[in-house]
Amino acid sequence: MSASRLLRRTIKEQLTDTPADETRNRKPLEPPAPFDASWELRCGPKNRFRVLYDVDSASRAVWILAIGTKDRNRLLIGEEEYES
Repeated sequence: MSASRLLRRTIKEQLTDTPADETRNRKPLEPPAPFDASWELRCGPKNRFRVLYDVDSASRAVWILAIGTKDRNRLLIGEEEYES
């Protein structure tokens, strides 16, 4: 399965019903987080992908702000490295 298909499937499964519930692979982020995201979803082989997102509870909307890869303690989004 391609990485983009895996990400789309995981985002749909994990963030459709209860995106603001903390789980083993979903956690709230402390500010300042990259892109001002309030949540992080870990997924993929060895949890190497990170989906940074926000939730608007009133409208039940999930805003995907960035998708990156984690390599040890480096978070890479595009060609930029962010603190993690």
